Amino acid sequence: MDFRLMGLDTPLLHTLHHMLDSDESDAGGKAASGPTKTYVRDARAMAATPADVKEYPKTYVFVIDMPGLKSGDIKVQVEEDNVLNISGERKREEEEGARYVRMERRIGKFMRKFVLPENANTDKISAVCQDGVLTVTVEKLPPPEPKKPKTIEVKIA
Repeated sequence: MDFRLMGLDTPLLHTLHHMLDSDESDAGGKAASGPTKTYVRDARAMAATPADVKEYPKTYVFVIDMPGLKSGDIKVQVEEDNVLNISGERKREEEEGARYVRMERRIGKFMRKFVLPENANTDKISAVCQDGVLTVTVEKLPPPEPKKPKTIEVKIA
Protein backbone atom coordinates (compact mmCIF):
# COMPACT_ATOMS: atom_id res chain seq x y z
CA MET A 1 0.00 0.00 0.00
CA ASP A 2 1.39 3.37 -0.95
CA PHE A 3 0.64 5.85 1.83
CA ARG A 4 1.60 8.78 -0.43
CA LEU A 5 -1.56 8.16 -2.47
CA MET A 6 -3.63 8.73 0.66
CA GLY A 7 -1.74 11.88 1.67
CA LEU A 8 -0.13 10.02 4.58
CA ASP A 9 3.53 10.10 3.55
CA THR A 10 5.01 10.49 7.02
CA PRO A 11 8.20 8.90 8.32
CA LEU A 12 6.25 7.00 11.02
CA LEU A 13 3.85 5.40 8.55
CA HIS A 14 6.69 4.63 6.14
CA THR A 15 8.62 2.91 8.94
CA LEU A 16 5.55 0.95 10.06
CA HIS A 17 4.85 -0.13 6.50
CA HIS A 18 8.47 -1.23 6.03
CA MET A 19 8.43 -3.16 9.32
CA LEU A 20 5.26 -5.00 8.34
CA ASP A 21 6.70 -5.99 4.98
CA SER A 22 10.02 -7.21 6.36
CA ASP A 23 10.41 -10.88 7.19
CA GLU A 24 13.10 -10.33 9.83
CA SER A 25 11.42 -11.74 12.88
CA ASP A 26 12.16 -14.36 15.47
CA ALA A 27 9.80 -17.07 16.67
CA GLY A 28 8.01 -14.67 19.02
CA GLY A 29 7.00 -12.34 16.18
CA LYS A 30 9.37 -9.62 17.42
CA ALA A 31 11.67 -7.80 15.04
CA ALA A 32 15.35 -7.91 15.94
CA SER A 33 15.38 -4.42 17.42
CA GLY A 34 11.82 -3.16 17.13
CA PRO A 35 8.27 -3.55 18.34
CA THR A 36 6.23 -6.70 17.85
CA LYS A 37 4.39 -7.28 14.59
CA THR A 38 1.10 -7.14 16.51
CA TYR A 39 1.94 -3.67 17.82
CA VAL A 40 2.93 -2.47 14.35
CA ARG A 41 -0.20 -3.99 12.78
CA ASP A 42 -2.41 -2.33 15.40
CA ALA A 43 -0.64 1.02 14.98
CA ARG A 44 -1.10 0.79 11.21
CA ALA A 45 -4.80 -0.09 11.59
CA MET A 46 -5.28 2.87 13.96
CA ALA A 47 -3.50 5.31 11.63
CA ALA A 48 -5.75 4.27 8.75
CA THR A 49 -9.01 4.70 10.70
CA PRO A 50 -9.86 8.40 11.01
CA ALA A 51 -12.56 9.44 13.46
CA ASP A 52 -14.45 12.53 14.56
CA VAL A 53 -15.15 12.97 18.28
CA LYS A 54 -17.81 15.41 19.43
CA GLU A 55 -18.84 16.43 22.93
CA TYR A 56 -22.39 17.45 23.73
CA PRO A 57 -23.77 18.53 27.11
CA LYS A 58 -24.95 14.97 27.92
CA THR A 59 -22.95 12.71 25.56
CA TYR A 60 -19.73 12.02 23.70
CA VAL A 61 -20.16 10.97 20.07
CA PHE A 62 -17.58 9.09 17.97
CA VAL A 63 -18.13 9.10 14.19
CA ILE A 64 -16.18 6.80 11.85
CA ASP A 65 -16.75 6.13 8.15
CA MET A 66 -17.38 2.42 7.50
CA PRO A 67 -18.53 2.22 3.87
CA GLY A 68 -19.72 -1.17 2.72
CA LEU A 69 -19.45 -2.88 6.11
CA LYS A 70 -22.15 -4.91 7.78
CA SER A 71 -22.80 -4.76 11.52
CA GLY A 72 -21.15 -8.18 11.91
CA ASP A 73 -17.90 -6.74 10.52
CA ILE A 74 -17.70 -4.08 13.27
CA LYS A 75 -16.92 -4.66 16.94
CA VAL A 76 -17.43 -2.01 19.64
CA GLN A 77 -16.04 -2.87 23.09
CA VAL A 78 -15.04 -1.23 26.36
CA GLU A 79 -11.72 -2.49 27.70
CA GLU A 80 -10.06 -1.84 31.04
CA ASP A 81 -13.20 -0.01 32.27
CA ASN A 82 -12.53 3.19 30.28
CA VAL A 83 -11.05 2.38 26.83
CA LEU A 84 -13.48 2.39 23.91
CA ASN A 85 -12.22 0.01 21.21
CA ILE A 86 -13.78 0.07 17.74
CA SER A 87 -12.40 -2.62 15.44
CA GLY A 88 -13.17 -4.98 12.61
CA GLU A 89 -12.09 -6.06 9.18
CA ARG A 90 -12.97 -5.11 5.63
CA LYS A 91 -12.52 -8.07 3.29
CA ARG A 92 -11.91 -8.12 -0.42
CA GLU A 93 -14.95 -8.95 -2.51
CA GLU A 94 -14.16 -11.98 -4.65
CA GLU A 95 -16.13 -12.45 -7.85
CA GLU A 96 -15.59 -15.35 -10.20
CA GLY A 97 -14.24 -14.26 -13.56
CA ALA A 98 -13.25 -10.78 -12.38
CA ARG A 99 -9.74 -9.48 -11.88
CA TYR A 100 -8.73 -6.19 -10.36
CA VAL A 101 -7.25 -3.65 -12.76
CA ARG A 102 -6.82 -1.15 -9.94
CA MET A 103 -7.47 -1.55 -6.23
CA GLU A 104 -7.52 1.65 -4.16
CA ARG A 105 -10.16 1.00 -1.52
CA ARG A 106 -8.65 -0.06 1.78
CA ILE A 107 -9.05 -3.66 2.92
CA GLY A 108 -7.85 -5.34 6.07
CA LYS A 109 -8.20 -4.72 9.76
CA PHE A 110 -9.15 -1.40 11.26
CA MET A 111 -9.12 -0.26 14.86
CA ARG A 112 -9.38 2.84 17.00
CA LYS A 113 -9.01 3.14 20.75
CA PHE A 114 -10.19 6.08 22.80
CA VAL A 115 -9.58 6.63 26.51
CA LEU A 116 -12.93 7.76 27.83
CA PRO A 117 -13.16 10.65 30.30
CA GLU A 118 -14.02 9.98 33.95
CA ASN A 119 -17.57 11.19 33.46
CA ALA A 120 -18.33 8.68 30.67
CA ASN A 121 -21.03 6.17 31.57
CA THR A 122 -19.63 2.92 30.16
CA ASP A 123 -22.92 1.18 30.96
CA LYS A 124 -24.79 3.43 28.52
CA ILE A 125 -23.09 3.13 25.13
CA SER A 126 -24.94 2.72 21.85
CA ALA A 127 -23.64 2.12 18.33
CA VAL A 128 -25.50 2.64 15.06
CA CYS A 129 -24.17 2.17 11.53
CA GLN A 130 -26.24 3.99 8.93
CA ASP A 131 -25.32 4.77 5.32
CA GLY A 132 -21.74 3.64 5.92
CA VAL A 133 -21.17 5.85 8.97
CA LEU A 134 -20.71 4.34 12.43
CA THR A 135 -21.90 6.55 15.29
CA VAL A 136 -21.02 5.47 18.82
CA THR A 137 -22.72 7.48 21.57
CA VAL A 138 -21.44 7.41 25.14
CA GLU A 139 -23.66 9.04 27.73
CA LYS A 140 -22.13 11.19 30.43
CA LEU A 141 -22.60 10.52 34.12
CA PRO A 142 -24.54 13.25 35.89
CA PRO A 143 -22.27 15.72 37.67
CA PRO A 144 -21.73 14.84 41.31
CA GLU A 145 -23.92 16.73 43.71
CA PRO A 146 -22.04 19.25 45.80
CA LYS A 147 -21.35 17.97 49.26
CA LYS A 148 -23.60 19.49 51.84
CA PRO A 149 -22.08 20.52 55.13
CA LYS A 150 -22.49 17.86 57.75
CA THR A 151 -23.84 19.16 61.04
CA ILE A 152 -22.49 17.52 64.17
CA GLU A 153 -24.67 17.64 67.23
CA VAL A 154 -22.90 19.12 70.18
CA LYS A 155 -23.68 17.29 73.41
CA ILE A 156 -23.37 18.73 76.88
CA ALA A 157 -21.14 16.66 79.09
